Amino acid sequence: MRALFRRRTLTALTASAAIALIATACTGQSTGGEDGSASGQDVTITFWHGWTQDNEVKAIEANVAAFEKAHPNIHVKVVGNITDDKSEQALRAGGSDAPDVVSSFTTDQVGKFCSAKVWADLNPFLQKSGIDPAKTFSTAMLKYSQYEGNQCSLPLLGDAYGLFYNKAAFAAAGITAPPKTFSEFDADAVKLTIAEGDGYKQLGFMPNFHGFETQPARYLGQYGATFFDADGKSTIASDPKVAAMYTWQKNLVAKLGGYDKLEKYRTTFGDEFSAKNPFETGQVAMSFDGEWRTESIAQDGVSLEWATAPFPVPDDQAATYGRGYQTGTIIGIANSSKKQTAAWEFVKFLTTDTDAVVGFANAIHNVPSTNEALNSPKLVADANFKTFIDIAKNPNSSTTPSSINGGAYQLSLQNLGYDIESGRQTDLQAALKATAKEIDAAVAQAK
Repeated sequence: MRALFRRRTLTALTASAAIALIATACTGQSTGGEDGSASGQDVTITFWHGWTQDNEVKAIEANVAAFEKAHPNIHVKVVGNITDDKSEQALRAGGSDAPDVVSSFTTDQVGKFCSAKVWADLNPFLQKSGIDPAKTFSTAMLKYSQYEGNQCSLPLLGDAYGLFYNKAAFAAAGITAPPKTFSEFDADAVKLTIAEGDGYKQLGFMPNFHGFETQPARYLGQYGATFFDADGKSTIASDPKVAAMYTWQKNLVAKLGGYDKLEKYRTTFGDEFSAKNPFETGQVAMSFDGEWRTESIAQDGVSLEWATAPFPVPDDQAATYGRGYQTGTIIGIANSSKKQTAAWEFVKFLTTDTDAVVGFANAIHNVPSTNEALNSPKLVADANFKTFIDIAKNPNSSTTPSSINGGAYQLSLQNLGYDIESGRQTDLQAALKATAKEIDAAVAQAK
């Protein structure tokens, strides 16, 4: 699932890149205005997206066809397999060759696109259409599609993270139910670990930050960390939840054999997005992953008894069990587009029409992004996929907030994690303060 892989890859945008974007982007008000489509004039808009797999392309084309049938005077020119870099360059340049509507797999783009005003603020469109975004979209998904009040994008399907576990391995270890708290999780991870020589026959869980999907920001989703305060300053040094996460991860690394031993074992893993994924091969008994894995396991045809559950939470937050980290696809309108009336009708259809959202989610096995779609009887969800639907509905689920310099602050958290888990950094509080200072400086430089 290459398109899904691109969406889940952490965006490490530097402050200098963000500054370049802002300096060259259109920073004025929307030039769209009325394009005549509302009065029945024929209008053709261009839509860029990044999906490439056959089922994904067919699904988006089916929604385009449904939209054109409902709006016979609006025609959509679809261009697929577009990378974020190419979209960014086109949005910065503007002109007749730029797209009118763009989707992106990277929610980290929102902050810089909103602040640079290369995507139009959709608040006026939402208000005119009588759409209350807070009532329409999942809370976490809505949060990652806006920046400082500018709703320059909307969610278009989402991803939710949870726990995958090997049922046969659980039974062999005498574990009767998935863990709900980190103390239970740690104990289970140890029970499920089977040593072999100087390595492992089976590892209970791979906690290292170089592991698949185990990034600090995603772990912090289980803690409910805030990342920034109301003034936009980093809170990682002042929020005790951040220190608690790094401490928990470091301790679990030690319980499972230590950083070096785990890293050596990690090098034996196959490709994450193949049947050689270590959870699918049985090399690890528990995995932190997203809803896409449910379909991957089915497609890979591996012999595996497995199930899903929400990922555990800190013991002192046991009442929040069921929460999870969320991200997903976003869609917006180019600020330079002169066909924004038609473009909005298309965006509104893709993001708020329940049948369109549910049909798309069913086709590409992602989590729906509207509350109505999450509760639709047409949504195809077996017990394992339903875990992620419930995570998306959970009011405690969270995401990483938008930043003017994209995912640079997440990269700082990742680099800090590498230093802590490997032992290169032993003073956690000092490291958190230094990293918070680094994040604040990068944000200030990007403004």
